[in-house]
Amino acid sequence: MKRELLNAEAIQHHLATLPGWQVEGQELMREFRFSRYLDGIEFVRRVALLAEAMNHHPDLIARWRRVTVRLSTHSAGGITELDFELARQIQTVPSASERQT
Repeated sequence: MKRELLNAEAIQHHLATLPGWQVEGQELMREFRFSRYLDGIEFVRRVALLAEAMNHHPDLIARWRRVTVRLSTHSAGGITELDFELARQIQTVPSASERQT
């Protein structure tokens, strides 16, 4: 997977395929909401497994019934294809698709 920075046009193209995700600064970001706190914690666990398998680790912020995911390729200094690939995989996490907003 390429770790080269994406330009604004490429980022917008990828965002069009990932509902709910947005860019904040040099990060790809999404907040997921859950009906129960433990659902959010289980979501974090599942995302952590995906991230470990890709050796690409997002910032995960767990709050009461909310989890914020922030993706950036720090070695490249911003958003790369790798970030979008992990975002697409996060979209497949069952607890995300069942309870996301």
